[in-house]
Amino acid sequence: MPGVLLRLEGLALFSTAVALYAGQGFGWGLFALLLLAPDLAALGYLRSTLLGSRMYNVAHTTSLPLLLGLASLALAAPFGVQLALIWLAHIGMDRTVGYGLKYADSFKHTHLSEV
Repeated sequence: MPGVLLRLEGLALFSTAVALYAGQGFGWGLFALLLLAPDLAALGYLRSTLLGSRMYNVAHTTSLPLLLGLASLALAAPFGVQLALIWLAHIGMDRTVGYGLKYADSFKHTHLSEV
């Protein structure tokens, strides 16, 4: 049951980020271009599972895009808001399909399940 709730939470995050993005009138080309960009952090796995999991987790925790979004709103910087919403949409999308934060022992071992 917790796994289902976490996936639903991911769907809520994805849906909210996309709705806010659409409501701001941002262009969809950049959204499509950058939606998978946080997955570039997985390149750390080429070096080691420890580095890979750390890089992946930094890029896939909601704290950083939320801080970016808040700072961008405070500074009236719409591009930062746009990036934050794309980033949050990515994280929500990943959680919805079962990709969670990684443990250092294996790429497939996540806080949601074994992938």
